[in-house]
Amino acid sequence: MGNYTRHPGVDAYLEVLPEWQRTICAELRDLIHEAEPGIEETIKRTVQPYFVLEGNVCALLATKDHVNLFLYDGAIVPDPSGIITAGHNNKTGRMISFYLNDPIPSGPLVAMLRHIASNNRAGGWRKIKAASGNNAGPLPVSPDDDLPPAGT
Repeated sequence: MGNYTRHPGVDAYLEVLPEWQRTICAELRDLIHEAEPGIEETIKRTVQPYFVLEGNVCALLATKDHVNLFLYDGAIVPDPSGIITAGHNNKTGRMISFYLNDPIPSGPLVAMLRHIASNNRAGGWRKIKAASGNNAGPLPVSPDDDLPPAGT
């Protein structure tokens, strides 16, 4: 368990999940806060855990047989490790799905979350995408992006 402020609504959401989903969500929660200590937890859409920093960073959604981590990145954050499982061309975000016994790619995920938080601080993905003139996909990776090499 990381050292961060926990939202009681997020705790309540996780408390009723099956143990394997609670374990995945707890690990994801810790990684989200590791990526950017300034991220705050909140509840939106009545019960869904969201993680915000000058805008949405990500959200958790447990389903019957998996856990989704929805990334609010406007599909501009590079995914060199190929961890995105859905929404590759989504205009607002992409998703990573985790099933029972799936490993969590902590390095690539933390790097992507840091990138999203950084984009939020720079005005958000919409502003960045409009300024770049790039409406087709991820922005180019710069040396400052701190993204791990593929396969890590």
